[in-house]
Amino acid sequence: MPFLAQWWDLRDLGNPVGHFLQFLNDHGPDWLPYVASALIGCVAVVLFLVPSQMVIVWAERRLIGRIQARRGPNRTGPWGIFQTIADTIKLLAKEAITSRYVDRWVFWLAPIFIFVPGITVFAVLPFGEHMVLADLNVGVLFLAAVGSVNAIIVFMAGWSSNNKYALLGAMREVSMLISYEIPQVLTLLGAVVFTNTMSLSGVVHWQDHYNTWLIFLQPLALVIYFISASVEINRSPTDIAEAESEIVAGYHTEYSGIKFGFFYAGEYFAGFAIAAVVTALYLGGWTFWGLEEWVPGWIIFLAKLYPIFWLFIWARGTLPRLRVDQLMAFSWKFLLPLTLVNIFVVGLEVLIWQENDLSAGAVLPACAIINLALAVGLTVAWARFLGHARADLRPRRALLMKEVGAIVYGQEP
Repeated sequence: MPFLAQWWDLRDLGNPVGHFLQFLNDHGPDWLPYVASALIGCVAVVLFLVPSQMVIVWAERRLIGRIQARRGPNRTGPWGIFQTIADTIKLLAKEAITSRYVDRWVFWLAPIFIFVPGITVFAVLPFGEHMVLADLNVGVLFLAAVGSVNAIIVFMAGWSSNNKYALLGAMREVSMLISYEIPQVLTLLGAVVFTNTMSLSGVVHWQDHYNTWLIFLQPLALVIYFISASVEINRSPTDIAEAESEIVAGYHTEYSGIKFGFFYAGEYFAGFAIAAVVTALYLGGWTFWGLEEWVPGWIIFLAKLYPIFWLFIWARGTLPRLRVDQLMAFSWKFLLPLTLVNIFVVGLEVLIWQENDLSAGAVLPACAIINLALAVGLTVAWARFLGHARADLRPRRALLMKEVGAIVYGQEP
């Protein structure tokens, strides 16, 4: 039975870690548990991110290949499962070239700093009831603050490269990050208003207490957050800063070898962080309507996290890349007004709930229906107002270059 009790504790890996830290506190100096907890947390995050990144890279290449009617990696190992390992070794073996006229220290530090936002976010993300490195009571504010650092790091890489394409890509990325951070943060504010807490664990406990997920109460906010996060992590179709047909590879054009590998891995780490935030805020975190009593909560959390990341892969394989002016206009003219209306509606619903002392059983289903109808209605109405949904503006056939006034090479204008 003692062995069974210890195994049952593994439903939440924070339990054995807590016992170990208590042992250190009882038999060692006072500072030892703090150092040990930090080291255990950092190692756990790295052990989750690195294998996940290698598996997801392989899975993404296979899925994109299937979407494009080809096989994808299929030579190195069965079904190409060792292709990611081979590519990693290749990146490690390649020469990391530093151009003569770059700002060396800034150029070298940018690929290292690119890991900071994606990894630091995991300090406040709860994988289980006690599986959180730092359970801050301002966890949502911490997410917004750490995410804003990425713009500085990207500009460091582009400016220090002394390359016009890298600088142009960095300027594009910074403008996009600043534009989409506003609706992204406002969508998080909607979840905070509903749950009356900024702690990520508190948001999960609120959803568990009322047996509901915020995806039903905040569908519009979730969609806006997902689109904004796609821009934040530079995923297609919003990877304007890496538009190869326009500016080679964007802000990391001058990077090669392992330095380029850092940027590549950093984008995946940030993608995992976004998927984890969506899981905690909108999908109930480690809870699943009582299933967490039988299945470890961290397994439930991961079972929700990976399908969220799969949506990024699906979007990359199906949607064409947007122009930079389209992307910027979409944020300021479309997402921002919808986000402001959503915040107003959420505040009004919570005010009515609290002022009239209504029961959650009556309020939450009504809010879910109202917000879903509002999400669909607002999206369609605002698109029509901006002229994007008018049938007379939709092209019925492809337009030739001559018909739009372009000059075709070899022909008279």
